[in-house]
Amino acid sequence: MKKLAALALSGILALSLTACSPGSAAPPSAQVSQAAESPRTVTISSLNGSKEEVTVEVPYDPRRIAILDMASLDILDALGVGDRVVGTADTSLDYLQSYLRDDVANLGTIKEADLEAVMACEPDVIFIGGRLASSYDALCEIAPVVYLATDPQLGVVESVRKNAVAVASLFGLENRAETLMAGFEQRVTALRDFSAGKTAVIGLVTSGSFNVLGNDGRCSLIGVEAGFDNIGVDANIDTSTHGNEASFEFLVEKDPDYIFVMDRDAAIGTDGARLAQEIMENELVMGTGAYQSGHIVYLAHPAVWYTAEGGITALDRMLQDLEQGLGLS
Repeated sequence: MKKLAALALSGILALSLTACSPGSAAPPSAQVSQAAESPRTVTISSLNGSKEEVTVEVPYDPRRIAILDMASLDILDALGVGDRVVGTADTSLDYLQSYLRDDVANLGTIKEADLEAVMACEPDVIFIGGRLASSYDALCEIAPVVYLATDPQLGVVESVRKNAVAVASLFGLENRAETLMAGFEQRVTALRDFSAGKTAVIGLVTSGSFNVLGNDGRCSLIGVEAGFDNIGVDANIDTSTHGNEASFEFLVEKDPDYIFVMDRDAAIGTDGARLAQEIMENELVMGTGAYQSGHIVYLAHPAVWYTAEGGITALDRMLQDLEQGLGLS
């Protein structure tokens, strides 16, 4: 019996030594663990303060996120990682109001960051938009800065897809981002089918004036992806921010099939401002074919168009505004 016990013990020791020897293969469970090990950082494309494309190294799976851009917050919210947000700029967007609470630091606005508040929340990464490009270098002193934007040449839909995948890569959620983008192309195709051969003037109302917009920036979704022939401005005029002021006689002269209106004052909550519809429906505009045919489309979610273009939920609402305004839904 003692001899058998000794032999058994020798066998166990031999197996143990074989398993621990440097030249032996790791057990299957160890191999899986090593293969699944996450990277420490992720490198993504971003813009710098001069709006030039650069690469930024960001901690993988960041736990503390500072938000100074509503399109980026929109994407993070849609991806289901909004619980990582430790500070955010103020917003009037209804679907992002849950981030305006006591345990999330107020970092200022999307136009003016509170740098001390940003620093105090000790972020792993900071997201900004174009309105804070001038603060890019100062924010980079605090943490890596991701500055994403939509590119009218690429198109809003593809820009959202590109940016969503970039943000998702920080968490290993690229497949989730692609799933969230499903269906947008079909909706754009339906809009293009409807708009074929139709002209439009696209603009925003601000401070009682109507400013026409081109296809180079804000609301470019209408003239680029949705396919309306935007006859409002010369293609060489920069209208990417607030457009180019035009008279109501201009609308009469152009006489487009459709007029699309974004209410900037409503978007930013201007106190005492008149509604865009009150300004637009004057004697001159009411004489246009667009008005008489019921083809003036007031974008129902102006704050989304003005402050969150580039977000996933924002894109859904923007397409809804077009579909409902054109009677396609």
